[in-house]
Amino acid sequence: MAELQNNIARLEEYLAPFREGMVSNLVNGEAIPAKSGATFETTSPVDDSVIATVAKGGAEDIDAAAKAAKDAFAEWRDFPLAERKKVLHRIADAIVDRAEEIAFCECWDTGQALRFMSKAALRGAENFRFFADRAPSARDGQSLPSPTLMNVTTRVPIGPVGVITPWNTPFMLSTWKIAPALAAGCTVVHKPAEFSPVTARILAEIALDAGLPAGVWNVVNGFGEDAGRALTEHPDIKAIAFVGESKTGSMIMKQGADTLKRVHFELGGKNPVVVFDDADLDRALDAAIFMIYSLNGERCTSSSRLLVQSSVAAEFKAKLIERVNNIKVGHPLDPATEVGPLIHKVHLDKVTSYFDIAKADGATIAAGGETTGDKGCFVKPTLFTDAKPDMRIAQEEIFGPVLTMIEFDTEEEALEIANGVEYGLTGYVWTNDLTRALRFTNKLEAGMIWVNSENVRHLPTPFGGVKASGIGRDGGDWSFEFYMEQKHVGFALGDHKIQRLGA
Repeated sequence: MAELQNNIARLEEYLAPFREGMVSNLVNGEAIPAKSGATFETTSPVDDSVIATVAKGGAEDIDAAAKAAKDAFAEWRDFPLAERKKVLHRIADAIVDRAEEIAFCECWDTGQALRFMSKAALRGAENFRFFADRAPSARDGQSLPSPTLMNVTTRVPIGPVGVITPWNTPFMLSTWKIAPALAAGCTVVHKPAEFSPVTARILAEIALDAGLPAGVWNVVNGFGEDAGRALTEHPDIKAIAFVGESKTGSMIMKQGADTLKRVHFELGGKNPVVVFDDADLDRALDAAIFMIYSLNGERCTSSSRLLVQSSVAAEFKAKLIERVNNIKVGHPLDPATEVGPLIHKVHLDKVTSYFDIAKADGATIAAGGETTGDKGCFVKPTLFTDAKPDMRIAQEEIFGPVLTMIEFDTEEEALEIANGVEYGLTGYVWTNDLTRALRFTNKLEAGMIWVNSENVRHLPTPFGGVKASGIGRDGGDWSFEFYMEQKHVGFALGDHKIQRLGA
């Protein structure tokens, strides 16, 4: 309790600048209010208290930010690559220096537990370091000679880009999108989620203090229907990187069509964790619980469907129920807390609506299934059992600490269930049969699969989904493929004969 109270006191110090002023927009290096003067309030899901007043940007603010990004593009594109690397490393250094501040503000703004947010801040620094080191080689190409031409390729940054990030782990996901854009030589207009604007403002401040030229990174707060739409339709913005719901991704694609925008989407998931009877059941249990109940279940890669072979299902379920009931729900700044409050009352209502849906469809609520606490957006970790693959709880993305357990008999049945949803982001397979693992993962419809492991992110590998889970890949060189254009130049190797017309 003493540590919690100490953390709350430090939080107030970190939030003081925002409480005294506002979470402003950042355009061309200047902290400014919305041009209309409009504001909104961001509240904490812990106790519904107001955190700060936020500038509510609209089309005019997006236009100013896009123009600033356009004006700054040539300078940043031509910035010496060794110096660009140094700037990005300085951003990483400052993130480490301010990691506690970032983590505390993120906990209060989103409800995420400190044990995870402290690591998320440092992962943000890791993202910047990774792409900082790759910045000098971002434009590298190939030599592709032919008998008459020396053909060479190079990559050039696409131009100003829009980045729209979600409210779940918003700081880390912002770095995941913005770091490669900057490393590639693009300028950025960032629209954070309206539910979690605080750490986006801190991050942009860090970048300016690290020596990033004014206008290279701009932040406009606001809502999707106003600021978001204006960003996706703006003619100066050449590409949109978006993390969020599949439905929203579809809307962005339509809005960007008239200006032929390139899009990169990391969207929803209804990811299966498949446990065969020959698996290490204790490790599989640990991983299944971690991948759905950590981060409050509010992450796209969560293993929200648990498929267990029927021969071990009863044993697995008994242990699972016991563990789920022992998960500690509490204040996000308490180091002992494992699950904090959900992001917002609107989202709480969505998640809890599935409790009645589960019962109506004939599933059993084996654990949880109710809210907890007198205030805030707290819900007990929930487990649905006796579920069938066609139930809504097995098909729809709930995006909370809610796990649906489904039993299967054969490998073929497990594959049919696993693939029987509109999503295809990740999959988790637990078996000690290597041949089965190879056979199953080859047919599993997912962009990323882990065998006998939880989600362990390796930055050089491609990150993204198939079907309704996204378009494109992040990570390693795949990020540069999105933020850059390929350019080919052919040099004649001699006086080869050219056809003469009209001679």
